[in-house]
Amino acid sequence: MNILSIENLEKTLKDEPLFENVTLGLESGEKVGIVGKNGCGKSTFLKTLSGEITPDEGKISLRSGTNIVMLEQNVIYPEGCTVMDYLYLSKDKNIETLKDYHKALEKGDEKAYTALGEKIEKENLWDIERSFLASITDMGEDFSPESRMDSLSGGEQKKVAIARAFALRPGLLLLDEPTNHLDIKSVEYIESWIKATSISVIIVTHDRHILNECCSTIWELDRRHFYRHPGSYSAYLERKEERIVMNEKEQQRLQTILRRELKWLMRGPQARTGKDKNRKDRIEEMQSSLEKVRDDKITEFTSLERRLGKKILDLTEISKKYGDRTLFSDFTFSFTKGMKIGLVGNNGSGKSTLLDIMDGRTLPDSGNVDKGVNTVFGYYDQLGRNLESKKTVLDYALDYGERVRYSKGEDVTTARFLEIFGFPSSMHRTPIELLSGGERRRLYLITRLISNPNFLLLDEPTNDIDIETMENLEEYISSFPGCAIISSHDRTFLDCTVDMLFVIENQKITLFPGNYTQWKEEKERIEKEEKITETLKEKERTERHGKEKKGLSYKEAREKEMLEKEIEEIEALIGKLEESFVTAEKTELGTLQERTKLYEDKKNLLDEKTERWLELEEKAST
Repeated sequence: MNILSIENLEKTLKDEPLFENVTLGLESGEKVGIVGKNGCGKSTFLKTLSGEITPDEGKISLRSGTNIVMLEQNVIYPEGCTVMDYLYLSKDKNIETLKDYHKALEKGDEKAYTALGEKIEKENLWDIERSFLASITDMGEDFSPESRMDSLSGGEQKKVAIARAFALRPGLLLLDEPTNHLDIKSVEYIESWIKATSISVIIVTHDRHILNECCSTIWELDRRHFYRHPGSYSAYLERKEERIVMNEKEQQRLQTILRRELKWLMRGPQARTGKDKNRKDRIEEMQSSLEKVRDDKITEFTSLERRLGKKILDLTEISKKYGDRTLFSDFTFSFTKGMKIGLVGNNGSGKSTLLDIMDGRTLPDSGNVDKGVNTVFGYYDQLGRNLESKKTVLDYALDYGERVRYSKGEDVTTARFLEIFGFPSSMHRTPIELLSGGERRRLYLITRLISNPNFLLLDEPTNDIDIETMENLEEYISSFPGCAIISSHDRTFLDCTVDMLFVIENQKITLFPGNYTQWKEEKERIEKEEKITETLKEKERTERHGKEKKGLSYKEAREKEMLEKEIEEIEALIGKLEESFVTAEKTELGTLQERTKLYEDKKNLLDEKTERWLELEEKAST
């Protein structure tokens, strides 16, 4: 069943057409990935679907009753906002119902809050809060719901925003780059959630693993037009290649005709007839339709000119902690030429700190860092990305080098290098102060690559770049003959660029000889073996104690008696709380907010106790 219909949609921003004549449909439960270059209009398209932006032309039809929820790239909140406040900032219809209920309680409007309370109970809307907090916990965070948003890191704020989007019970979920600034554990949680849900999802992401594993359809935005590709991201790549080949053949045909027509045009006035104007118009049309159909790719090049010495970098028993919290300890490693190592671990595990120690910006608490005299770092860090400069994009890049050398002895200009990494010539004279945050980070990354390093330290380099630019970066790193340490949440990027991993977990750094997928498979294999071993041990213990007795043991019988008393007490308290909701004033049971929370907690506890009592009752009857 169709949940969303888009007909002849068009939008222009700043006199630049972003998309036009877009006609697409979305089925109920369908998962769509949107791909395209940075700046082509993907985010604007999502905002148009959500209703935040009005299209210039066209029609968007959403199936009646469908709740549309959008996760935007940036997390915005007012001063003093807490985590729980952030949930209630949403204008979602279910949140509005909960807010209306609280307002009615505060006003003492018994008729209104009674009706709203019945609706909340019927639709189980209190579960939204529980789902919101549970998602935050599932992504590895344990901060309080009363924590202020401005006290959280960028990654933690993004997790709160994701948890809210998931909890709001969307019928259609729009996700704009949800994986930026997250650790791999959280990215995998998002992937699992999308795969498990039955709702419709449209996602803009450069995470190729999510696109391939979660999406049943790819919408490609290319030169203002959308192309629909049924199937996974892998199937899309195959279809795109076929389309490019067909376009190339059409271009070749047009070029052949154009050469013939141009010869006619140059033969002189005697050859021209009354049909000259139409023929010349046709020539101009063919010239305008000739276009570049393959994106530029880079192959086997590097900025490396400085040679690495015999000693590159030696880390000896380094340890680091902040306060009472140990990040890692007693880590020893010696680098050799050509090593490409991925750095993985949860947010806050110490990945950026390790890179800072290697670069000399942070000292270890103990141990030694010995850098070779010829080792020159190119560090794309977490701090130097918000460039402040009056210079233009090109002038700033030229400060770091005028040419980038190919490994075969060829080279390209810095201007060409900017184009390869997503800055077309039309942006070269743009002042840096006019660039977006993502564009500044990308420019900073480019300057790290062209500054002639022989050891790359890259901390989340794939944020804010599109898939094409990411593939170019992969090519660059693969042909880079120096060393590279890469911290990234992008699993496909790690698989394409590294051949070993530093894994930070349990306050230790361990070396794994393989890429991310191989490490993940090995980890799952070990966990599976441990689970099988524990199951076998449990079976042996059961057999050793003989067959399980039927009926209740003495301990279980006592537990059943205690449960009956506890259930009776909980039900009595729930009754008192329900009676107390007639007033918004503070009572002996607390404020309205405290009573509401206590009520929900006791309802959950009652469900748990009742379920256990039923289990024991069933066993007692056997």
